[in-house]
Amino acid sequence: MPSKSAPKKRSLWALRTQVPSGTGRLLSLGSLGVLLLGWCVLSYVQVTRNGESQPLVPHFFLPAPDQVLKSLLYLTFEKGLFENVLVSTVRILKAFGLAIAVAFPLGVAMASFDVVNRVFEPLVAPLRYLPITAFIPLLILWFGIDEAQKVAFLFLGTVVYLLPAIVDALRAVPEEMVQTAFTLGASKGQVIRTVLIPAALPTIFDGFRVMNAIAWTYIILAEIVNAQSGLGYVLDLAGKHNKPEWSFAGILVVGVIGILTDVAIRGVNALLFPWKEADA
Repeated sequence: MPSKSAPKKRSLWALRTQVPSGTGRLLSLGSLGVLLLGWCVLSYVQVTRNGESQPLVPHFFLPAPDQVLKSLLYLTFEKGLFENVLVSTVRILKAFGLAIAVAFPLGVAMASFDVVNRVFEPLVAPLRYLPITAFIPLLILWFGIDEAQKVAFLFLGTVVYLLPAIVDALRAVPEEMVQTAFTLGASKGQVIRTVLIPAALPTIFDGFRVMNAIAWTYIILAEIVNAQSGLGYVLDLAGKHNKPEWSFAGILVVGVIGILTDVAIRGVNALLFPWKEADA
């Protein structure tokens, strides 16, 4: 009998082909390892300048990993880092909740009825191209410098991107599904509730991941005004005390939280919409 040929090994450089999961994890860990190694080299390798032994990059410009770790512990136990993280998280949740409350019904209406879209699109579209920091003076004027201003800033920064994401997700629902529902006798309201919204929800949840990233990007800007609590307050302390290692620790915390919340949103998405994961 003719021998069966061994399965052809896929190339890692095949166009638009996913690498095996194990290889992918190794590549990801390797990239992080190279980054950490480069950081250590720049921080710990000594050179002689003006007769003195100094690191390749002075620690004032690039704190060493051990300095950042010590700063992280100091900020945690002496400056209430966890409490400030909680404050920032609550602010983001408030702003995100308001953004969903506004963007979801308005997005459904804009995607379902062109007359609504014609009214609101000229008002909303320009906001996506304006720098969010330009609104800080106006928000201070309207809401003051306390909690309302910070939540309003985060709301504005997320709603202008969440709204078009919801509209696009609803418009991406195949027209055949809508026409089939009408053929079966469904009303406009029933088509929206039972066809458009359920079919678009997985894509909308994917949009929540983008909004989460935007919110954690803007939180420092939101809290830098009248900084008294939150991660912006921690980074403001770092600047006032000329402590770059505190800044690095704060940035590291924001990055880790952003990744963890992204994983959580992906997990909820997979739990609520398992058929989407199966299709992928």
